[in-house]
Amino acid sequence: MLTTDDKRPTTISMDIADWRRKIDEIDRKLVDLLSERAQAAHEIGKLKRTAGMPIYEPDRERDVFTNTRGANRGPLPDRDLQRIYERIMDVMRHIQQEEMAPESLTSGDGLGETEIDTEVND
Repeated sequence: MLTTDDKRPTTISMDIADWRRKIDEIDRKLVDLLSERAQAAHEIGKLKRTAGMPIYEPDRERDVFTNTRGANRGPLPDRDLQRIYERIMDVMRHIQQEEMAPESLTSGDGLGETEIDTEVND
């Protein structure tokens, strides 16, 4: 929803191009936040390596799902949000794996592989 400078809602009609520009802006913000999250995961990987901790911590992942569901105000259903976070955490585990054991990344363990088809352009 668009607002005026004094935070009152406005009723400006947006066309597809306007919505796409808005999505592009949101995507740039998401990239910044995901990069910040990746940096944090990298630092956690260093600490885990020093402490001899495992990369995968199911209790922590459950906490993340609980926290994200609690923050979800829709319209994205919780199940879809969880699927997005499952993928994010898979990538973050890969970052930690890279920090802890970079040589194992060439073993074909499937980490970092994606189901996204780069030829599809929605």
